[in-house]
Amino acid sequence: MHDEPNIPSAEESLFARRIGGVVLGFVLFLAGLVAMLFHIQIIEGSGYRDKAARQYLREVTSVASRGDILDRRGRMLAESIESVSFYADPRIVRRTPHPRGKGRHGTFDNSSHIASLFARHLGGSRQSYLKELRKSRGVAVLGRKIPIAKAMALMHEKIPGVWFDREHQRYYLNVAAQLIGVTNSSNHGISGIELKLDRELRGRDGTTVYQRTATGEKFPAPDARQQEPLKGKTVELTIDGDIQSVVEDELAGIVSKYNAAAATGIVMEVKTGEILAMANSPTFNLNNRSTWTPEKARNRSVTDSFEPGSTFKIVMAAAATDELHMKAGDMVFAHNGTLPVYRLKITDHEPYGDISFREAIMYSSNIVAAKIAMEVGGEKFHEYVRRFGFGSKTGVGLIGELPGKVKPLKEWSGTTLPWMGYGYEVMTTPLQILQAYAAVANGGVLMRPRIIRKVREPDGRVVSESKPEEVRRVMSKRSADYLSREYFRAVVDSGTAVSAAIRGISVAGKTGTAQRVTDGSYRSRVYVSSFVGYFPVEDPRYAIIVLVEDPKPAYYASTVAAPSFSSIASRMIACSGELQQNLSMHSAEQEELRSIRTVAVPELAGMSADDAKRLLRWLGLRMDVSGERKGFVVAQSIAPGSRVEKKRTITVTIADQDMERRTM
Repeated sequence: MHDEPNIPSAEESLFARRIGGVVLGFVLFLAGLVAMLFHIQIIEGSGYRDKAARQYLREVTSVASRGDILDRRGRMLAESIESVSFYADPRIVRRTPHPRGKGRHGTFDNSSHIASLFARHLGGSRQSYLKELRKSRGVAVLGRKIPIAKAMALMHEKIPGVWFDREHQRYYLNVAAQLIGVTNSSNHGISGIELKLDRELRGRDGTTVYQRTATGEKFPAPDARQQEPLKGKTVELTIDGDIQSVVEDELAGIVSKYNAAAATGIVMEVKTGEILAMANSPTFNLNNRSTWTPEKARNRSVTDSFEPGSTFKIVMAAAATDELHMKAGDMVFAHNGTLPVYRLKITDHEPYGDISFREAIMYSSNIVAAKIAMEVGGEKFHEYVRRFGFGSKTGVGLIGELPGKVKPLKEWSGTTLPWMGYGYEVMTTPLQILQAYAAVANGGVLMRPRIIRKVREPDGRVVSESKPEEVRRVMSKRSADYLSREYFRAVVDSGTAVSAAIRGISVAGKTGTAQRVTDGSYRSRVYVSSFVGYFPVEDPRYAIIVLVEDPKPAYYASTVAAPSFSSIASRMIACSGELQQNLSMHSAEQEELRSIRTVAVPELAGMSADDAKRLLRWLGLRMDVSGERKGFVVAQSIAPGSRVEKKRTITVTIADQDMERRTM
């Protein structure tokens, strides 16, 4: 007997198919789920993680404080101060929720209270704040760049819709504007030293990563890398703030007195090349950008070149001494004031005949200078021009410096050599002329001018430091000393620059009065007046150049530039103990030095009370305040320019601080 096969019934087959379908569907679901998770976590995982991080993480940048710029004595020329700016969202302010627990619901307009609060703490009218808070759109600005001390009370207030941002604001002592330069709204240097050393001064911004809770509160993320801001490096300049102030004051006075277009003054240490002052007039207020113009912001000491005129005769005198072996007593013929050259004429301001070579330099004979240059010869004269550094940048490293212009020998015409002999057909900067005379004062050795002394880390560690650097020997020490003693001292003692003399100290130097080309012609009779000199002659320590553009009606250097040289030198000696100590080793007339220990009272009108106090303290003067304690100077008890003994008290009248808001 055989068993019959177990054939499932129709119901059992249907059930089995259903179970198989369910299992297959579940498997497909799991496969789809795995595929979706793989897509989310592996393929697009980083995107979703970033999205999630943005929801509960926020990175906040802390702007680094910009480094300080100091003068040679460590006094602050530029610094970053922290300030606060207040803002508000008018929509939130006008719909401020009622405080809890007072049985009130809904919102109210808090504009009136906020306006009164800010008017009380920051000054200004309540109506001006109300007007800002009632704007229909945008953010209301309630205060910009408010000092921390003034803003502190408001910073502790918790007002819905009102917030503040901390920011760093650059503050300047307001000297050497063209040299130091300025920064932009992003705290980056855009001119001067601020631009040249922007990387060193800028520092490194910090970052803080915050997490947010479900209620919106934030706290530093414990597992995120946080970076503290690092303050920028400190830059120490060779500039002496006192001397810089003196030069700026003198230049402003001479521009005003002679209705000049501009003026430049530089003071240099002869033996080291360090620049103690580099000033320009007109200038601008570093703390008030509205006073900035391209014309005022130009550092003419290095960016402007001109035909120097008679100050360029230093090249002729050096070549004559070394190459022609000329002596001060040698007689030369000055052609009675007129010398024809290639259908043109070279003239002197006086009809000199037979005169000594010393007298030719003392009285600045163009004719003798031209004749000597031709006798030296083109190749040798060109060699001396280049030795003194003309036609090349000085190496000071300032942005915008020009090399001047010296024609290649192959481009010289028949008039180039005689004209160059007395300072035409050649272009120089004021710094180049000063560097050349400082080389003679330094025994014939040309030094590279220096402005930047040291760069230091915030902890005081020195990163870089400049040292005196010899460029080349221009002439022998014997010849250099001879030029100083026999020619350039005679110019000041009894020549064209007697007005440059300094009581008790020997001075050597040279005047220069040159016509300036205007619209391709000399017919407009626009002059550049200059004097360059150094002292004391026995062992020179300091060299100064003063250059005045388009003075009128007087334009001769003996009248315009030379007296300013004397005034600058006398005032800087009076205000600097370092100079007095250095010069006392070489000058027997100590009583003369003591007799000039007075200072000129500066113009204080328009300055803030703090700026005025700092400037007077620099000059050794004291300040007493009449009226408001904060604000701007509107009057002073002693007229600007008056000379007074050190430690004298100057009483100033200060306007109320609302004046600051009106003048911004």
